[in-house]
Amino acid sequence: MSNNIPVELKYTKDHEWTKIEGDTVTIGITDFAQSALGDIVFVELPEVGKTLNHHQTFGVVESIKSVSDLFSPIAGTVLEVNKDLVNAPEKCNTEPYGSAWMIKVKLSNPDELNNLLSASDYQNFLSTL
Repeated sequence: MSNNIPVELKYTKDHEWTKIEGDTVTIGITDFAQSALGDIVFVELPEVGKTLNHHQTFGVVESIKSVSDLFSPIAGTVLEVNKDLVNAPEKCNTEPYGSAWMIKVKLSNPDELNNLLSASDYQNFLSTL
């Protein structure tokens, strides 16, 4: 099992990570998720300006093994989409916490951040799988 869980990020039980900077939240998939999926061959992401609800599907990651929905850990409006992943979805496998971020969202309800897992809580969650 992967132990690549940066402590400065927050996590979900759906294996998304979040980087919180003021009211902007960057979202991607965790190292555990990319490892479980295998070689990622396709990423579908929302349009800029789309409004997301908490736990709403915002995109799809397709690997050689399966197709997985992506769930928004927070409610907000999509500010930016990582268009690089359209042409290079394999970045999700090699740099899940770096250049393979997926979307940036303007946070609409700061209280939802309290539902995110710390790195140690996420590690503990993974140990139950």
